[in-house]
Amino acid sequence: MKHTAARLVRHALENIGAKFTFGIPGVHNIELYDELKTSKLILPVLVTHEVGAAFMADAVSRVGHSIGVLAIVPAAGITHAMSGIGEAYLDGVPMLVISGGIRTDMNKKFQLHDVDQQALMKPLTKATYRIERYEDAIPTIYRAYQTATGGEPGPVFIELPANLQLLTGEVDDMPAYSPASERPPVNSGQISEAAKLLSDARQPGIFVGWGARHVAEDIARIAEHLGAPVSTTLQGLASFPADHSLHTGMSFGRSAVPAAENAFKSCDAMLAVGTRFAEICTGSYGSAPPANLVHIDINPKTLNANYPAKVAIAADARDAVPALANAVCDLGDARDSSAMCLQIANDKAVYRKEWREHESADRVNPCRLFDALREQLDDDAIVIADDGNHTFLAAELMPIPSGGAFFSPTDFNCMGYCVPGTIGAKLSAPERQVVGIVGDGAFLMTGLESVTAAANALGVIWFVFNDGELAQIAQAQEIPYQRSTCTTVGSLDYEAFAKATGCAFVGIQSNDDIADGVSSALKIAAGNRPVVVDVRIDYSKKTRFTLGTVKTNIERFDTRTKVRMVGRALYRKLFGA
Repeated sequence: MKHTAARLVRHALENIGAKFTFGIPGVHNIELYDELKTSKLILPVLVTHEVGAAFMADAVSRVGHSIGVLAIVPAAGITHAMSGIGEAYLDGVPMLVISGGIRTDMNKKFQLHDVDQQALMKPLTKATYRIERYEDAIPTIYRAYQTATGGEPGPVFIELPANLQLLTGEVDDMPAYSPASERPPVNSGQISEAAKLLSDARQPGIFVGWGARHVAEDIARIAEHLGAPVSTTLQGLASFPADHSLHTGMSFGRSAVPAAENAFKSCDAMLAVGTRFAEICTGSYGSAPPANLVHIDINPKTLNANYPAKVAIAADARDAVPALANAVCDLGDARDSSAMCLQIANDKAVYRKEWREHESADRVNPCRLFDALREQLDDDAIVIADDGNHTFLAAELMPIPSGGAFFSPTDFNCMGYCVPGTIGAKLSAPERQVVGIVGDGAFLMTGLESVTAAANALGVIWFVFNDGELAQIAQAQEIPYQRSTCTTVGSLDYEAFAKATGCAFVGIQSNDDIADGVSSALKIAAGNRPVVVDVRIDYSKKTRFTLGTVKTNIERFDTRTKVRMVGRALYRKLFGA
């Protein structure tokens, strides 16, 4: 049989269950796009910029119904998309990055887009491949898919030369995809050791990340048996439901909300699942686990990297956590957790009251907005935050109940994720509400992908927290420097922008507008139209994350540096210099 490599790649993508590709066609991949148009299983989505394509593919993978796939041009398409690919790489999100490549049948130098793409992509992917023979096309896609989804997930790059797409070649067959073999068994001795360590502790605690999202019920079994509070990472906010009485919030130290900080003060043993103890979730490493640490992660390189573990279990949480839950529950009766649950509930209530009563003048109180969102959104709604001050407001004030989802750029920390991310999520889960929380600075980066949402009749909502400033970095500057630099962003007429891009517009200018504004946006979105909501947000009250993390970093300085910084800040505060 003779086929183009484009036809073979389309066959392979259909067989692994890919539902979308994201990108922009060019001379090096037009044959692939022609094949995708023929497909009855895959929808090729045109974007306005390849970085948006990468964020969309990332969100498709996070929803979990299929793997996100990029179909992009070489060179410029690659470099445009690299931020989103890097985000997927550091956040452990599977992705296939398929790029065209220069012709390999011409002995010519200086071809269009002639750069070493393998070298470019190596640091940001789990593996890179170049398809050089027709018979390798299908097996390479299958191998890339297994690599992307196996172990700790991540992006994989495949380069497909233009001549193999355009010309036909002989292949013996077009095989179907065979899933990888089952995961290796968990070490039962380690499970027993971990169960005993946790059961013997006076006050154990549990810390869960993105890797624990499939085992929330088993985490709950362990928590309820041990009377253990549960905190999450930023990326893992939906890995344990906020409506559980032992849920405390994000992180567990000075950068955490009071419910989490207080519940973990006396923690003498910790179970950590699917977390790397990275910089954000620990408040710049200001929150350290106790010495009695049980750490479960699919990536063995994560274990003992930042903090030593008494029991380090390299395994998929879907295998290790149910086994551990059974072992823990077999060791004696369940503890009474009523006092812990009452303390957590009281701390949460006091903190929300403090936020709700904060004077926001003529602007929008963040807690009141999140209260209205939580009240009006479905429990299984997908909430997507960008990177900025609004991220940590959402982490502290927007509960994600059982069945809900929360996505945010984390370890690569890309601004611009939210708008395209909501598009990818809505395409993948059209039956669910999808809302974005995005700062004005981040919206300016990828807001033109709203054109993509309108073109595809996607009922997504972007709540743009509009304060005219890059608030997170401005606050980080103001505390030690008593001034901010280069953080004022250009103004945008959001109503005119919405009209120009085919979106609806809603304005929330003060607290009085919140309930009706949220309701109106949800009704419009239900009619398959994207909505831009201009929220005149009040950022005058700082999050616990900001206060705790800045304090941690300042304390890390030597005495001389501390004196210099404090003296400079005091002088500027007194004299306004």
